[in-house]
Amino acid sequence: MKLHGQAARTIWLNADGWSVGVIDQTRLPHELVKVTLTSMADAAHAIKSMQVRGAPLIGATAAYGLALALRDDASDTALADAIAHLAEQRPTAVNLRWALEDVRQVVQPLAQEARAAAAYSRALMICDEDAEMCRRIGLHGLELIRAISARKSGAPVNILTHCNAGWLACVDWGTATSPIYHAHDAGIAVHVFVDETRPRNQGASLTAFELLQHGVPHTLIVDNAGGHLMQTGEVDLVIVGTDRVTACGDVANKIGTYLKALAAHDNGVPFYVAMPHTTIDWSIDNGADIPIEERSGDEVLRMQGRSADGSIAAFDIAAPGTRARNPGFDVTPARLVTGFITERGVCRATRDGLLSLYPERREAAA
Repeated sequence: MKLHGQAARTIWLNADGWSVGVIDQTRLPHELVKVTLTSMADAAHAIKSMQVRGAPLIGATAAYGLALALRDDASDTALADAIAHLAEQRPTAVNLRWALEDVRQVVQPLAQEARAAAAYSRALMICDEDAEMCRRIGLHGLELIRAISARKSGAPVNILTHCNAGWLACVDWGTATSPIYHAHDAGIAVHVFVDETRPRNQGASLTAFELLQHGVPHTLIVDNAGGHLMQTGEVDLVIVGTDRVTACGDVANKIGTYLKALAAHDNGVPFYVAMPHTTIDWSIDNGADIPIEERSGDEVLRMQGRSADGSIAAFDIAAPGTRARNPGFDVTPARLVTGFITERGVCRATRDGLLSLYPERREAAA
């Protein structure tokens, strides 16, 4: 996707051939800061502090973090310790553990002196594979937008998003935004309603930023405006991303997604979830079994912004002594999801729907 008019990814191997570059997303949209990761500890901090975030990007960062760890110590003990440490940084997104296990399977049979290079190679492949899966998600989702555009005789298709499931959450293209970018690039008129997405404002700070960079028309709205816009017929389609999907189609995503799904269901607005197969957790049937990350209440009590003098600071927004709860995710039941947009196509949000696209899982799911 485009960053200041140039093609860009969210994570890359630096020219030295071993350190890893990422965009510090906690500084957006006010500053574009690139961070160099030189150790597993750097990668773990980037994941925990949300310098990188979004399930696919967390997985890619963890893969490179494991490579950095093996560069220092490639023993079996170090491998196990690095995987355990990286895995505990964010408990909800399943891509994190998927990527770590994927790299482990590649490197564990190898001699210690070969492990680091193999881990780097696999991490790069994970990044390339994620970008390609997101591109294909966009092509399948494009057809949904194209059909709505035809029904509206070419009038803009109004799409509502929640949080950031864009290229900043992935390696490239994004999940929920990929169909939007493909439609825009194909000349289809689209307009995006961007939820601000409290408490970290990742819609306002990230989704709006990247849509602006790519030239996609959009309007920022407060989280609670989405239901009203659906009631008044101003939303044609909702597309969100996800951090984990169960084998039966329940969806864990940024807190507030469930309320958008309820509003969409009540108003007959199609509600789609875009995801690569790496986000499906085939070991869980019920969304209630997904661990929900509880983050610091400071994210609720404080907001970051640019002051009148141009400086960037965090501001208290509640009275001193106020307590806050901060669950990072909620679970949307499959019954509220119109369908999934994946790299293999679009399916119903059911076990059979998922298995229709991933038949190789039938034996395991039986």
